[in-house]
Amino acid sequence: MPEAASAPSPSRALIGDSEFDRDTAVTRREPGVYDIDLSAGWTIISAVNGGYLLAVLGRALADTLPHPDPFSVTAHYLTASRPGPAVVRTETVRTGRTLSTGQASLFQYDDEGNEVERIRVLASYGDLATLPDDVRTTATPPAMPPLEQCFGSEDGPAPVEGSSAIADRLMLKLDPATLGWALGAPSGKGEMRAWFGLADGRDADPLSLLLAVDALPPTAFELGLKGWVPTVELTVHVRHRPAPGPLRVSITTRNLAGGFLEEDAEVWDSADRLVAQSRQLARVRLG
Repeated sequence: MPEAASAPSPSRALIGDSEFDRDTAVTRREPGVYDIDLSAGWTIISAVNGGYLLAVLGRALADTLPHPDPFSVTAHYLTASRPGPAVVRTETVRTGRTLSTGQASLFQYDDEGNEVERIRVLASYGDLATLPDDVRTTATPPAMPPLEQCFGSEDGPAPVEGSSAIADRLMLKLDPATLGWALGAPSGKGEMRAWFGLADGRDADPLSLLLAVDALPPTAFELGLKGWVPTVELTVHVRHRPAPGPLRVSITTRNLAGGFLEEDAEVWDSADRLVAQSRQLARVRLG
């Protein structure tokens, strides 16, 4: 079992007081309407990262709904988001004793001044602290080298030209076994594994897990493909509040067909617990 991290040092950001928290903070204009300035620091090329967007809408829904934690979040990415002003509108669909359900959409204005919906989310929220401890699973943590034997963006060129903005905000150390694409020799296997954290040392919480599932280079790179791999739909299940320390993220693709692939992600914490799972459908550029 990886050794859990100790208490944050003065140089490490705390949950609620980090760049991630500031950049996902929404301002309530009125009930169900929130303003935010999407940060350019979470972009890949010129598009805002889908996991960051999910965390933004997740924070707005946490303010709207009576339960604190995302349990299941499904997002459809309708148009590419840009850095700059945006509006989030939320709606409570149902509230219950154990779970509450809500929906949220993020809007921006296009160059002609028309309001455009960028992403729409349907989510169920609960309280992770109230879940029973009983775990019965056949899932096992990914076999990965120690963090110091893995490689980050500082060890080589950015995977996509212009994609360094988000990389500067992450502590991402990739398993060498999934780095063939960076050496010009992709394995042909749809696999990507990495140690994951935030660059300022902030520990993970349920909201940052929504970012973690969509922060690694796409598995398409190890299939020998290049370029942007935009998300069409992403569903995340948050299973447990993560322990302090770096996360391990494992992503696999079994099927690429018709220009679309799926990515199945698992996120494990420092206590060897499966804390989040996701599946996304993404589009790839062939040829």
